[in-house]
Amino acid sequence: MIHMEKLTKYYGDLCAVDRIDLDIHKGEITGLLGPNGAGKTTTMRMLTGYLLPTSGNIQVKDYSTEEDMLKIKRLIGYLPESAPLYHSMLVYDYLDYVARIRSLDRHARMKRIHELADLCGLNGIMHKGIGELSKGLKQRVGLAHAMMDDPEILVLDEPTSGLDPNQIVDIRDIIRRIGKEKTIILSTHILSEAEATCDRIVIIDKGKIVADGSTETLKKASGQEKTIRISLVDADLPSVQARLGAIEGVGAIEQTDALQPGELRLKIAVTGDDDLRQAIYRSIRETDWVLVEFSQEGKSLEKIFRELTKEA
Repeated sequence: MIHMEKLTKYYGDLCAVDRIDLDIHKGEITGLLGPNGAGKTTTMRMLTGYLLPTSGNIQVKDYSTEEDMLKIKRLIGYLPESAPLYHSMLVYDYLDYVARIRSLDRHARMKRIHELADLCGLNGIMHKGIGELSKGLKQRVGLAHAMMDDPEILVLDEPTSGLDPNQIVDIRDIIRRIGKEKTIILSTHILSEAEATCDRIVIIDKGKIVADGSTETLKKASGQEKTIRISLVDADLPSVQARLGAIEGVGAIEQTDALQPGELRLKIAVTGDDDLRQAIYRSIRETDWVLVEFSQEGKSLEKIFRELTKEA
């Protein structure tokens, strides 16, 4: 669907995007993650034709950005981080205005506006002024704008930036529904949102792709380190460290804050491919300790992100 080859962008002497190679497949929701200044927005702006690459090429379907940018723009709906809305207009009038610019006839305009009102949850605000709306509702109006002529590809730059938790969930649900029929590329700083929304995650740092794959693929590629958390009663830290530390594959055992008086909460680092939960449980069962909590977790996306993008 989208093929980027050796895509590069310089701002003077600053290399914002450095020879990126990336293929995005039809029907995927792809999340671009990276710290500020990593090159996410620049990449999106080159894809949408807002910026020209310094070198390299983007191909969308059978069209090249070097020769067919107008045809590519007709395939793409773009929502920048701050939706470009006319705050003095009513929501309905604004969407009708966008539909007219898209050359939809009267019947097609009415039908499409009603479809987008249902999809984006705008029915209750169609006759409100855009300037009166919360940021979350403005984002919904901007999303309806981007989808007016039913594009095959949606490019969303920080679609949940500045929204409260309820608004984030609403926008996430809308994106998931749209993603059943369209190819979506979105950038975000909210790692939990990327994990919950995206089929695929591309992490960019200093203009280069440093990781690419599903959340599970990234976790496996980052190593087999896992963490087991336990809570014990009637146990002391030195005895637990001596007993459980003797199990092969168990690393550091650290105490964390207790939720209840007399409770010993521990974080156990585990390496290797073996599942050590049974060995740890059997070792605890041979004592008089009372086990009140036992859980295992792998590397979080946040930890992977920090490892890949932190300064050397």
